[in-house]
Amino acid sequence: MGSYYINRTFFFDVHPPLGKMLIGLAGYLSGYDGTFPFQKPGDRYEQHNYIGMRGFCAFLGSCLVPFAYLTVLELSKSLPAALLTAFILIFDTGCITLSQYILLDPILMFFLMGAVLSMVKCNSCADRPFSASWWFWLSLTGVSLAGAMGVKFVGLFVVLLVGLNTIYDLWDLLGNLSLSLVMFGKHLLARVLCLIVLPLALYTAMFAVHFAVLNRSGPGDGFFSSAFQSQLIGNNLHNVSIPEHLAYGSVVTMKNLRMAGGYLHSHWHLYPEGIGARQQQVTAYLHKDLNNLWVIKKHDSDTADLSDPSSPVEFVRHGDIIRLEHKETSRNLHSHQHEAPLTRKHFQVTGYGINGTGDSNDFWRIEVVGRKTGKLIKVLRSQVRLTHVATGCILGSSGKTLPKWGWEQVEVTCTPYSKETPNSLWNFEDHINPKLPNISLDVLKPSFAEILLESHMVMIRGNSGLKPKDNEVTSKPWHWPINYQGLRFSGVNETDYRVYLLGNPVIWWLNLVTIGLYLLITVCTAVALKRGVQLTSELKELSRVVLRAGGQITLGWLLHYLPFFMMGRVLYFHHYFPAMLFSSMLTGITWDALLKFCAVFLSPSTTARKIYGGGFLALVLLILYRKCSYLCEPGFTEVRRQEGWQG
Repeated sequence: MGSYYINRTFFFDVHPPLGKMLIGLAGYLSGYDGTFPFQKPGDRYEQHNYIGMRGFCAFLGSCLVPFAYLTVLELSKSLPAALLTAFILIFDTGCITLSQYILLDPILMFFLMGAVLSMVKCNSCADRPFSASWWFWLSLTGVSLAGAMGVKFVGLFVVLLVGLNTIYDLWDLLGNLSLSLVMFGKHLLARVLCLIVLPLALYTAMFAVHFAVLNRSGPGDGFFSSAFQSQLIGNNLHNVSIPEHLAYGSVVTMKNLRMAGGYLHSHWHLYPEGIGARQQQVTAYLHKDLNNLWVIKKHDSDTADLSDPSSPVEFVRHGDIIRLEHKETSRNLHSHQHEAPLTRKHFQVTGYGINGTGDSNDFWRIEVVGRKTGKLIKVLRSQVRLTHVATGCILGSSGKTLPKWGWEQVEVTCTPYSKETPNSLWNFEDHINPKLPNISLDVLKPSFAEILLESHMVMIRGNSGLKPKDNEVTSKPWHWPINYQGLRFSGVNETDYRVYLLGNPVIWWLNLVTIGLYLLITVCTAVALKRGVQLTSELKELSRVVLRAGGQITLGWLLHYLPFFMMGRVLYFHHYFPAMLFSSMLTGITWDALLKFCAVFLSPSTTARKIYGGGFLALVLLILYRKCSYLCEPGFTEVRRQEGWQG
């Protein structure tokens, strides 16, 4: 995708564009020419200069360590807690592996941790609001939020974290009776400007740059509307003229108006046994293809005579009954009362007949939204509805992805429900009829707001429709904290050079145990405070760190982990790493607090320091031992020895 930016080729991805733009920029500035095919991990780069892109991601990944260190130091005011967090991230094999290749994850985590650090720093300036440092950290929080959202949609989780922190702060300020309502209004306005307006402005600007750079036709055209495609250089709709009004004998493509609804499509493959009638499949396909072409014919006669240049043109009008014959297979668009493959109570749509000869179930009434009977139908601009004459159902795209027998294309059904939705509306895009005059498509240029909305609808649908590929190893959210199963980055056979993403077991299991330990400490601390137990100033400060600082980090972990249990899309091990950053910071804070509690309650001051220092030393040595033993394994050494292959 970085190559696409260098070549200015439009593509579709389920994530916002910032991460790919930054990778493309790093490659461009370091001399990469955008010609490496990136077909599969493990391919050698040969003469292609990939170092700039790898180095850029590695640099951002390495920034996670100081960001986490400074965050924990600010929250706990404890140098050992911050150092332990830094040790965990430095010596975790998963973080190292994820950061050293050309991936979006280190970029996402960079902005995520930047937002958390800026939020914590801004909170520490609460006693001097509207100072230069306060404005700096508040603005930097907004910039980091825009960056996180601009890389992946999971950046919204850190937006939610900052939002909840802001609501808490404002609620606290509202209860401060020494603060006037005018001053409270200034606080509210400052946060709206820096945490809402600024991120949204930057986020929108990213898409403006994205669409300005990618101005050439590419593999992502078919996911977007006809009007959008007409802007792309090289697209068959760019700067072209086509006949304006539909006529019998025209060869057309029909695009569903649902976002990423696809083109009406058919192919030689039949529906399998047990899936309605065993007739030719009709689907919606997101890409340009010859199998998207249909010929418009009269319902009661053949249209062969209309191909004669001397025959008069007969236009299709609102309310006409037509047949649509698939150009490649000569089968008619057909429906009957068999149930659709996936959508219950909808009727199946098939291709039927031989050389255009079928039956009365091939007849469709064409209607234009908001038009009267007899009006002409305009290409691209008219929103049409096809009503099946025999059953009264309406042709539509359900948006559901068919199984492998349907080539994972989108289901097309005939719905008996007359409710008007984009699923049941179509427009004619390509239009070939040499007997008709042409018009320019410049009048269809959409506004930036329309393009922005459309791109987000397409991305959201693409995200929800992600399915695992053949032989692909996926995982479940409960696998992640226990380091149950890693993720193969490259190498399938024994002879391939293999890279496998897996965390340091000691670190990941320590993080998991710490979450339970933190909850226990929190309950004990809360009960003690509620019961009015007399605590020393040191213990009060420790209690504040456990409840406030640990609570913020725990909330961050929950927000970046629990939502994955509710997601229907395919999930992978690397999705847990943002949450892993929070659990690592919680480990530093919790063990620091636990060892201090033990030192205070169990021993005099001299022995207390030994217990505290010895506990930290044991944790660090345990992490280092496992890391060193892993680095010395023969397989790891063999993989790391190889250079010049794709990451």
